[in-house]
Amino acid sequence: MYNIVGTSKIWFIISLILIAASIYFIAVGGLRLGIDFTGGSLLQVDFETERPTIQDIETALSDLNLNEVTIQPASDSEAIIRMQNVDNETRNEILNLLNNRFGAVSEISFENVGPSIGKELQQKAITAIILVLIAITAYISWAFRKVSSGQVSSYVFGIAAIVALTHDVLIVIGTFAFLGYFYQVDIGLLFVTALLTILGFSVHDTIVVFDRIRENLLRSYQLEFKDIINKAINETIIRSLNTSLTALLVLVALYLFGGESIKYFVLALIIGIITGTYSSIFIASPILIYWTQFKKNR
Repeated sequence: MYNIVGTSKIWFIISLILIAASIYFIAVGGLRLGIDFTGGSLLQVDFETERPTIQDIETALSDLNLNEVTIQPASDSEAIIRMQNVDNETRNEILNLLNNRFGAVSEISFENVGPSIGKELQQKAITAIILVLIAITAYISWAFRKVSSGQVSSYVFGIAAIVALTHDVLIVIGTFAFLGYFYQVDIGLLFVTALLTILGFSVHDTIVVFDRIRENLLRSYQLEFKDIINKAINETIIRSLNTSLTALLVLVALYLFGGESIKYFVLALIIGIITGTYSSIFIASPILIYWTQFKKNR
């Protein structure tokens, strides 16, 4: 049986390094909000011949004085142009310019999102995440109420789960702050959807371990608390890894073959499932031990 609890300091140090890097890239402004949140226009076009380079498209559009423009490839022949709000006249100017420079170009989609709508979406996204965290804490506290009279109160299980979830979300957000800083990757509502999905998956994985800890607490009085936790982790680790691996196989296939429009959504899920599995094994459960040690030392 692997002594996971005994090596917990190593895993905490690794997590602290990843969280510190994430906070750094978030602080330097790496997290780029897409037009879902900031407002703006998004034009997706298809080039009849081979899609020109991003630099060539940017150079062509510079003649229109569109201010900040971000261009992303969508496929071998498609590109997505993100910019500040433009009217239909400017939209037609863009299409005409691209037609004149690069041959036949057809419009696939065009949408405008106002700044007020974007701000409202930001608030709703933050509210949704906060409500999910509160609901998870309340549920776990209720589900583990039978062990409240033991070495750790039921609400501590909820707090440990929230710490693990915060760890997962911070690393995912930090990764996209890194991608935004170096590769100008924007985030939109699909990113929020990915975060909420990660919260659900991660807490499910954590509860599997916590449930085994609860069972062992109720029937293994002869063991020390740290041995009970270590036993529970080892009893559930194979199940956690198999569940995560199955999900990752599907997500990797989607990432490779699912198309550009869902590429970063799937990437967020991949990172979130990896960190969620890691935190449920190496972070959430050892927190319970540190809590009991903290109470004894008070």
